[in-house]
Amino acid sequence: MKKRVFVITGATGTGKTTVSDYLRDYYHMPKVITHTTRPPRKGEMNGVDYYFEDDTSFDKNHYLEQVAYSGYRYGSSHEGIDAGFEKNPYITIVLDTKGAITYAKELGDEAVIIFLTVSQNEDLIDRMTKRGDDTVMLQERLDSPEYRRDLTLPAELKNVAHVIVNDDLDSTKKKIDTLVTEILN
Repeated sequence: MKKRVFVITGATGTGKTTVSDYLRDYYHMPKVITHTTRPPRKGEMNGVDYYFEDDTSFDKNHYLEQVAYSGYRYGSSHEGIDAGFEKNPYITIVLDTKGAITYAKELGDEAVIIFLTVSQNEDLIDRMTKRGDDTVMLQERLDSPEYRRDLTLPAELKNVAHVIVNDDLDSTKKKIDTLVTEILN
């Protein structure tokens, strides 16, 4: 049985976490647990939400990709992927488009890239506002080069990524079902 990592990417608000949760709940695909040096937030658990690391332990892993945000390090490791594959040959991870490009290059057809988008970019702002994102942080995110980068499918993912317009969750689930059936058969 061939292993697959379903990589969900796209701009903030496109529904990446919702699609990842759907793959977990409906297809029993565990998410890849990623690493961070930031402290746990209330209710977060080590080995469930993240592997919470210090700089020394963070450096002991073998990363496919890693980034620094707000003074903290984040990364997805081969160890985290292997731990996911121990549970299921099909796993998921949510990444920005830069990370998705890395996964496509490093893992080849083992990585199934799903690029989520919407018909109207204004809908993303509505979604983020409705889910309760802080307005100051929301504006900073909208002004960031990463947000603008993730709004469009990168050239490196053309003819690689499965593009899904997520304007309606039921329709998106049907598209995901079709894709999963196609990949797994």
